[in-house]
Amino acid sequence: MSSSKERPTLGGTRIKTRKRNIAAPLDPATFADAVVQIYLDNAGDLELVAKNIESSDLNFSRYGDTFFEVIFTGGRTQPGTTKPDEGERHTASVLDCEPTREAILPSVLYIQKILRRRPFLIKNLENVMRRFLQSLELFEENERKKLAIFTALTFSQKLSGLPPDTVFQPLLKGNLVAKGIVLSFITDFFKEYLIDNNLDDLISLLKRGKMDDNLLEFFPTAKRSAEGFSEHFTKEGMLDLVDYNAKKMFDVKLKEMKSALTTQIAEETEISEVIETVKQRVKDANLPDFEVVRILWDVLMDAVQWSGKNQQQNANAALRQVKTWAKLLNAFCTNGKLELELIYKVQIQCYEDTKLMKLFPEIVRNLYDQDVLAEDTILHWFRKGSNPKGRQSFVKALEPFVNWLEEAEEEE
Repeated sequence: MSSSKERPTLGGTRIKTRKRNIAAPLDPATFADAVVQIYLDNAGDLELVAKNIESSDLNFSRYGDTFFEVIFTGGRTQPGTTKPDEGERHTASVLDCEPTREAILPSVLYIQKILRRRPFLIKNLENVMRRFLQSLELFEENERKKLAIFTALTFSQKLSGLPPDTVFQPLLKGNLVAKGIVLSFITDFFKEYLIDNNLDDLISLLKRGKMDDNLLEFFPTAKRSAEGFSEHFTKEGMLDLVDYNAKKMFDVKLKEMKSALTTQIAEETEISEVIETVKQRVKDANLPDFEVVRILWDVLMDAVQWSGKNQQQNANAALRQVKTWAKLLNAFCTNGKLELELIYKVQIQCYEDTKLMKLFPEIVRNLYDQDVLAEDTILHWFRKGSNPKGRQSFVKALEPFVNWLEEAEEEE
């Protein structure tokens, strides 16, 4: 039997509990009224307002979103909306001024001053801008234009730390795009931004906002085409942007065609089927013939299994590829100019790729044997070729073959 005694207890003691931090209730209305009062006391003079804001002891870290609501709308907005809430309002807000850069720029510079002293507020600016841009349909057309001008000026003035995707990504809401609201907004944005910046600056901004490849997403579905893009921005006088997008679309089509060909050649698809694929893509994308010739050669050479430094094995692999796919090249090298384009393509690759440097004459001769290159084309390149890359050494290397062609021609 255990002889242990019961442990004594302390009777009548008071057990202390840890005090919980009780958060003070949020009071954005009082904060908004205080900021509005600063505006009213200084008659909307943003220079004076900024000085008084900087010297105030208002809790910006807690009510940053409310602060920017006051800047944009003149007072606090109802939670989850863009509608004004109760309380006094000022008339020096972004949405109360004229829809011109002269009227809106002071507000941008004013915010810039505030952010220099309180950089943590940039996140609150993001929050409010994102909310407003996602709710563009709730604003009047005139107000949307003011927001577009304001947004463009924030980037022109390089407002500290504002990420472009804060602006562009919220715009892609389906209903806003479908109604044409986004296209109207982005058009005003582009126009304003291009006053102080060039097209390269705009493209750089779009890239940072992950939109440089997706410009058509700003368009309603019915207008979402290269033609619709060109028509809209030509009418708005942004021809450089039209040219940029045309080139971008062209590059995408080239890339897609190259990818499709690479797959078919890797799978050793029937040449007739590959030819039909190329023809269809050329038709759909309206690709020029010389680009097709360049792509065909690139894809064929990219598919070769090169063997490092073994020159003879490389030569055999390249020539075997030419022989295997000669009919494909022949189908699109349909005249002297396109044949000459192919020779130039071979010349450039042999010049830039050391493992192919000595293969130029063998490749040309093989293309001749496979009826891809005509004798006249080869002689024209030899006598008058205009591409200087490696030309001198390639002419010398090809000279024996050219002599043979000329002798054969004389005998005939």
